[in-house]
Amino acid sequence: MRPDAILKELTAMTRLLEAPRVLWLCGFAATLPVQGCVNDLLQVTDPDVITEEQLKANSAAGAVALHNGTIFRLEQATAGTQGPDALFEFGGLLTDEWQSGDTFIQRNTLDQRIWDPQNTFHAGPFRAINRVRVQAGATIVALRQYQPSPATNIARMFAFIAYIEVLAGEHYCNGVPLSSFAGSQITFGEPLSNDSLFALATANTDSAFANIEGADSARVRWLAQVVKGRALLDRSQFAAAAAAVAGVPDTFHYDVTYSLVTADNQNWALNVNARRYTMADNEGDATAGGNVGLPYFSANDPRLPRRRGGPSKGGTISSDSVIFDTAYPVFVIRQGIWGRSSLIRIVTGVEARLIEAEAALHASPPDYTTWLGKLNVVRTAALVSANSPAQSGYTRGPALTTLVDPGTDAARVNLTLRERAFWMFGTGHRLGDMRRLLRQYGRTVNSVYPNGKWFKGGNF
Repeated sequence: MRPDAILKELTAMTRLLEAPRVLWLCGFAATLPVQGCVNDLLQVTDPDVITEEQLKANSAAGAVALHNGTIFRLEQATAGTQGPDALFEFGGLLTDEWQSGDTFIQRNTLDQRIWDPQNTFHAGPFRAINRVRVQAGATIVALRQYQPSPATNIARMFAFIAYIEVLAGEHYCNGVPLSSFAGSQITFGEPLSNDSLFALATANTDSAFANIEGADSARVRWLAQVVKGRALLDRSQFAAAAAAVAGVPDTFHYDVTYSLVTADNQNWALNVNARRYTMADNEGDATAGGNVGLPYFSANDPRLPRRRGGPSKGGTISSDSVIFDTAYPVFVIRQGIWGRSSLIRIVTGVEARLIEAEAALHASPPDYTTWLGKLNVVRTAALVSANSPAQSGYTRGPALTTLVDPGTDAARVNLTLRERAFWMFGTGHRLGDMRRLLRQYGRTVNSVYPNGKWFKGGNF
């Protein structure tokens, strides 16, 4: 199925997911002893139903707790859950970043770009990002009432909402509903276009700017600037996008963090540890010219420390060397950027420079000197090491060299989007960029998305 059709179906599904689900406990209860269990069965907590009272604070400590909880929600939504997987991983299966090394049909069908309305993994990422949005909104109310200082905490919540709206616009088709509730009553949102989501994101970053004051103000300002620039880039407002990110330091980064007591980094857990995901490399059918995915492994790029296979045992290939689905003896490709508790840089100063570079291509006339300069200014060993720290046992490719102008507009676009892919691998940027290649640059689906025969059989 075409990727744009999958995205359309995903959006239709999200509208249904917001309706309360009917529990089937009555039939289950019939199989249990009746005495003493009826009340327990009827009083279970449905984790999908959150009341307004649960997101209210009645003290400064409660408001701060909501704020900290929203940060944790963002950790979960980006790369902190599996089965269903978080957006960075599951969305990456739809791109050329990851392939399914798993036996689970939920991961296999998405990797193969097959829409299955019964795929139980589709709901998870959408719910998770909306939990961030809803709790951030409740936190703003609580902080204003009980803990208005430092105001930067309020600004951070507005920036988070904007960031989630950008992710929703990039990962789902037109028609995403943003619902709200009062008490226990859900108010279903009207379907919004992707452009409307990006417009909302820019408005929420402006609200963040209006509340920046006190500790951590610079970092939150830069966060909001880059999120705004990303939203404007998605709207094809290139000059405004460049203006939005001006002044963000090259070395800036805003992170989500992981630990043994909160959640594992799933870029590590699903790929390095469990082998259920494998890094893609020129994904697609080479015999039919469908291998249009980027060469994340074979490029030997220092921004992507990686390793193919695993240790041998007694001269034989160990089970640790191949993907989890042993019916297909394919070597697993492990990324070496993240370990179990490694942070993920979700917004960076490097992204700001890449936005400025792409905007220069759209200047009138195009400013190729600025474009190339912005791409090259961040290709330093220090920034590569900081943004892509190699884990123990993983080696980097040779140092980056200075890029040269390839000479045509199409090649310049290819180079720009490739730089974005290698700098921001596994961080939820790639699907939005692939969609922009179709929408903004007029590329065909088969020139952007891997196609032809799928490596486990059948076709994409």
